[in-house]
Amino acid sequence: MINNRIHQQFLKSKTRYIAVVLIFLISLCSCGNTSQNIPEVSGIKISLQAYRFDKDLYAIDTNHIGDGLKQLSAKYPDFLNFFLDTMMGYAINSNYNDTCRGIREGLKVFLTYKDFVGLEDTINKHYPDTKDIEHELVNGFQFMKYYYSAYNAPKVLFVTLGLRNLPAFTIDSSILGIGLDMFLGEQYLYYRSIGIYDYMSAHLRRSYIPVAAFKVIYSYSHPFAMDDRTLLDLMLQRGKEQYFLHKILPRTPDSVLFGFTQDQVDWCNENQASIYNFFVQHNLLYNKESQAIVPYVNDGPFAPGLPASGKIKSTPGNVGSWIGYKIVCAYMEQHPKITLKDLCNEQTDPAKFLDEARYRPK
Repeated sequence: MINNRIHQQFLKSKTRYIAVVLIFLISLCSCGNTSQNIPEVSGIKISLQAYRFDKDLYAIDTNHIGDGLKQLSAKYPDFLNFFLDTMMGYAINSNYNDTCRGIREGLKVFLTYKDFVGLEDTINKHYPDTKDIEHELVNGFQFMKYYYSAYNAPKVLFVTLGLRNLPAFTIDSSILGIGLDMFLGEQYLYYRSIGIYDYMSAHLRRSYIPVAAFKVIYSYSHPFAMDDRTLLDLMLQRGKEQYFLHKILPRTPDSVLFGFTQDQVDWCNENQASIYNFFVQHNLLYNKESQAIVPYVNDGPFAPGLPASGKIKSTPGNVGSWIGYKIVCAYMEQHPKITLKDLCNEQTDPAKFLDEARYRPK
């Protein structure tokens, strides 16, 4: 009798243990950045060319700027004029002479005015070197090469643009620019003065640099199209972008990739069905009115109509992109033979994509 009771208790404990293990294994296999899904890329060789353009620019003798520009032109022949004329608007046009108006009234101010000099000093305090960032970029480029065999890593230039709110940019596919002035941390006093608010704080951190870099690399080939698009279309565009980022930066947590707090990520996971049902019940999925739908696929202070609950003070404005990512994950689970490249390039009708994803949020 006693032995039978002990045997039954053992069976119950064993059943509970198996259930826990199964739940754990299922969670590992779900769409996300887990070590189980990360391919081995350490053998892929990447020769990264990375330069501190900002330091080289501020090393110019401001009494002889023209001569300094000539030396910079030799080092950055494919970037200097683009920086001076297109990005900064100085209209120097290769006239590297100190009498040039663009140098006298534009560049010299940028190199000598105390606020700009102070900004560069702050950058150098935060980034005496960029070795850790370069290491993360190399790892991302290894994954790019893994998924896109013909891919060649661009030259990486670290710059300052005087708080022009351009964190990262590309010049065709050969140059990736990273504006270090936009990654000084949310405590940097002058961000609020250029219209950057608290809900963007996650984008201002050092940890976000690889995300910003690979987002612009993705958008160069897959620009975000908004005109006459439904919310579902916009969500899927953002979802594909996030799926790409999860594959290229597989060890980066969702809180960094989406720019959410961890509590917001947890809230999204706990309320996935409620969020999706909100879009369905309010007839938003096939709505094309930009004012009604764009807040759900862009960063914002909150998601209109979705009240905060639990630990979060506000719902993440970009929650539609998060749902879009989950739909893309479901689609890829249904179509395991589709490559990352094929997914990003395909022009499937959004309604058909959703149907084929068999997305069933819980």
